Amino acid sequence: MVRRIVQTEQAPAPVGPYNQAIVASGEMVFASGQVALDPSSGALVGDGDVAVQTKQCLDNLSAVLSAAGATLADVVKTSVFLKDMNDFGTMNGVYATYFDEATAPARACVEVARLPKDVLVEIECIAVI
Repeated sequence: MVRRIVQTEQAPAPVGPYNQAIVASGEMVFASGQVALDPSSGALVGDGDVAVQTKQCLDNLSAVLSAAGATLADVVKTSVFLKDMNDFGTMNGVYATYFDEATAPARACVEVARLPKDVLVEIECIAVI
């Protein structure tokens, strides 16, 4: 299996033992979960605002995919982790602006007890290029 590590300064650096993304066999990109950190400062954005945090997560994910030679249009599966499922509607509204409903990827969305940096949302994906 061919395996290429993807790293870009256009998205926040990993805060643990993982990479921003892995391109496997030259066709699949497994992007690690992105949280609402500003890539240039590393600071949390949208403190307490799930809409702002969702937008930053998806912008960061888009940057990681771009570094791997992919776009959000190449995404086939996402996983969304929410601190509070009551934020689903707001997150979903922002998410819908990034993915066309007719071609949107498969998705799982779960509520979790806690996320890194105490963010409200984290999003990961798999893309095929």
